Amino acid sequence: MIRFPLLTLRSLIMLSALVSLPAINSVYAADGALPPGTGPRHAIAMYGEPLYKQGFTHFNYTDPYADRGGELVIGEIGTFDNLNPFIVKGTSPLVQLESGYLPVQLHTVESLMVRGHDEPFTLYGLIAKTVETPEDRSWVEFTLHEEAQFSDGTPITVDDVVFSLETLRDKGRPNTRRYYAMVRDIERPADHKVRFVFTDKANQEMPLIMGLMPILSKKFYSAHDFEETTLKAPLGSGPYIITRVDPGRRITFDRNPDYWGADLAVNAGQHNFDTIRYDYFRDSTALFEAFRSGEVTIRFEREAKNWATGYDFLATRNGQVVRAEIPHGRPADMYGFVFNTRRGVFADKRVRQALLLMFDFEWMNENFFYNSYNRVQSYFDNSELSSHNRPANGLENELLKPFKKELPKLILEKGWTAPQGGSPADNRRNKTQALNLLGQAGWSVIDGKMANTITGEPFTFEIMLREPSEERIALTYMKALNSLGIDVTVRMVDSAQYHARRAGYDFDMTAFKWRGTLSPGNEQAFRFGSKEADIEGTFNLAGVKDEAVDAMIEAITQAQSRPALVAAARALDRLLLSGAYVVPFFYQPVDRVAYWSEVQVPEHIPLTGVKIQSWWMLPDN
Repeated sequence: MIRFPLLTLRSLIMLSALVSLPAINSVYAADGALPPGTGPRHAIAMYGEPLYKQGFTHFNYTDPYADRGGELVIGEIGTFDNLNPFIVKGTSPLVQLESGYLPVQLHTVESLMVRGHDEPFTLYGLIAKTVETPEDRSWVEFTLHEEAQFSDGTPITVDDVVFSLETLRDKGRPNTRRYYAMVRDIERPADHKVRFVFTDKANQEMPLIMGLMPILSKKFYSAHDFEETTLKAPLGSGPYIITRVDPGRRITFDRNPDYWGADLAVNAGQHNFDTIRYDYFRDSTALFEAFRSGEVTIRFEREAKNWATGYDFLATRNGQVVRAEIPHGRPADMYGFVFNTRRGVFADKRVRQALLLMFDFEWMNENFFYNSYNRVQSYFDNSELSSHNRPANGLENELLKPFKKELPKLILEKGWTAPQGGSPADNRRNKTQALNLLGQAGWSVIDGKMANTITGEPFTFEIMLREPSEERIALTYMKALNSLGIDVTVRMVDSAQYHARRAGYDFDMTAFKWRGTLSPGNEQAFRFGSKEADIEGTFNLAGVKDEAVDAMIEAITQAQSRPALVAAARALDRLLLSGAYVVPFFYQPVDRVAYWSEVQVPEHIPLTGVKIQSWWMLPDN
């Protein structure tokens, strides 16, 4: 195994920027304030100036001289029955790359702008040639590339941009409906210009959210119902075209030789494979065997046991398969068992706190995971946004002042700390505290079973899982809860059932992962906002309804400097952790990737970690 090619000095500097506030602020205005109106310009940063200046030729994490060709095969567990990722209906094909699940259609559908992955949140022009916004960010204007076109050769026009906004706002997923409803007016200053004027309730992030809006073809959807599931490949403008679909099993993308944006700086050294194929497998065992045999080219390893013991086969020993631990600087995902507080059994915070005490991470880490993980202690762990081991002070204290009664003193002084397990003494202490909390909440042990002291109703619930790798975690946790007299069922469901039940909040507890972000913003409302708790298909799986949480989300979206954003994120972190909505699992500060040696990787690693769109394959493979 390699620890990955030695990072360049620039890589180390950029990685350190994520965990050091002064390093981050070095690219912002001296007083941390927003710069004057930004545009028309080639890029827009959430705060301060873009890292890459006008006239840059390529991102540092790409190699503009990379070879082109070959077929990359990526394996994933699950299935799909819908190629439209922008609606709630059906199961869209997802692939777990880097730290989260992404729709594979991102190879074909482009946005107005594209992220730079060496920065917390900066966008560079793609379909949009320039972007302009005033200092107060009350509107944003995009000028389109005149040569931008869909893969069928039809030009991308302002009509397509307006159609995309109106369609996603009125018919799209709940998050897009929420975001794009903040557009009050649409103006057309010129043939290739479009301006979005925001409502008074909009926020500093909205110009960037509009930059990331996927652009749909008005012509295509005039002949296809946007709201219906489909296995017909949607028309996009990206570097690849879907050329074959085996329903539920495989999707093949071929590079479009006529791709309009091939010569743009943001695409230099990227999209190097002639073909990208996604194969879907019924379980992790079948997927791993496909990788071992060479049917799958690259594997993101998320099972510690497999990483420690599963790669002792001939291709690894002779160097045909490379194992790499690639460092990243993104915040850890909040990953764990989520309590559905819509269920009466989990409505009382004391019950959730009691059950959280019974999760013995230290024992599992030693016995299951070769001590290779860190415990998740924050919704923004592994970053400056985390409240763990940090006192609330300054602006954060001001934000929390109206809600301090909701926060324990210790969380204000040091942040939340996960219960310590790993020894019989630790477990006895945690069990005693759990029983006390359950007693306070009206539960007691009757004839060996935990039951409600008033109704006699037994304490029972189900843990719904999709990933086989999570089953032994759930079974171990179930055994610990059984010792309290709680009756727990662990149920594995297939991918389609999981997504349907999750979207409708039809579960008691489930394993889930909120993707870490360097620049939290409007997505926090989609995850934890009170309004979203009653809308199907959001990521507010826990059903969080908290005035203080809503206030901190608003503070995040209205923050006008990086320090203000950090303070608001830490305040939100303390509130969510105090609410005990999740039994946190673990994370690793590296991406563990195994790949066949014909695949090549750029020297520079971006802040956000692995970006396979910048990888390439040796000639003749």
